[in-house]
Amino acid sequence: MKGIVIAGPTGVGKTDLSIKLARAIGAEIISADSAQIYKGMDIGTAKATKEEMQGIKHYMIDITEPVKKYSVGDYQREVDNILNEKEAAGEDIILAGGTGLYIDSVTKGLSKLPQGSEELRAKLSERNLDDLYVELESLDPEAAVEIHKNNRIRVERALEVFMLTGEKFSKLSKENVKGNNCTFLKIALERDRESLYDRINRRVDIMMEQGLLQEVERLYKIYGENLRKINIIGYTQIIDHIEGKISLAEAVELIKRDSRRYAKRQFTWFRNDKEYVWYNLDNTSEKEILNDVLNKFKNL
Repeated sequence: MKGIVIAGPTGVGKTDLSIKLARAIGAEIISADSAQIYKGMDIGTAKATKEEMQGIKHYMIDITEPVKKYSVGDYQREVDNILNEKEAAGEDIILAGGTGLYIDSVTKGLSKLPQGSEELRAKLSERNLDDLYVELESLDPEAAVEIHKNNRIRVERALEVFMLTGEKFSKLSKENVKGNNCTFLKIALERDRESLYDRINRRVDIMMEQGLLQEVERLYKIYGENLRKINIIGYTQIIDHIEGKISLAEAVELIKRDSRRYAKRQFTWFRNDKEYVWYNLDNTSEKEILNDVLNKFKNL
């Protein structure tokens, strides 16, 4: 089966293009956004509305509560199941979002490290760190070179993996396993920096007009301080305001600043992956981009 990845920084225009591409190839859309998995977090995560979706089914949105733990491994398993169902039905798919780690877990796979053992971790936590590191040097010298001897969490994890599997952490952690048979055309969207930053600033203003403050207040009443633990831009800053630490105006400016910084990190992540074909939405019309992507997808 074939799929299209639509990646890029926040606010660049991924949602609009993904829906147009989905309509063009008769595909459904899987969200690759680590914030949109949470129920009730709608405005601050810029979830597409029913009207914006234009009848296109979207997966991996509103799948868990904000206080529940959700890992990239959980995401990979659920998306691989969807892709395997699509393959059996002979359907193509679009994977759209800005969380690079989520996208990589599906397109490249993840290392198959074992789940942690509470019993084993309890025993390791009782031991002297220097002794643990000496044991790691003996069992997995490659991991010992990569892990600082004062990083207790990683030292314990590397030993735990060896004790549970009999194989080196340094080896298993680099062996990614892909769980689907989908071949992806990977495209990434960008804009000129000032243009993108202006879009991000305006987007935050629109979120406030749509009721972001009220959304966070409602969620804070339900989940309290636990809401802060997932550390999502837009929510953390408003929580600081709710708790009286900063003014609302300061919170809004921090959301804009942190969103711009996040966009820069996303851009760097995707630029480092040479598989992406890049399109600048300020320099190329959406119609031209659509036609070019469709031609590339046809020949994939």
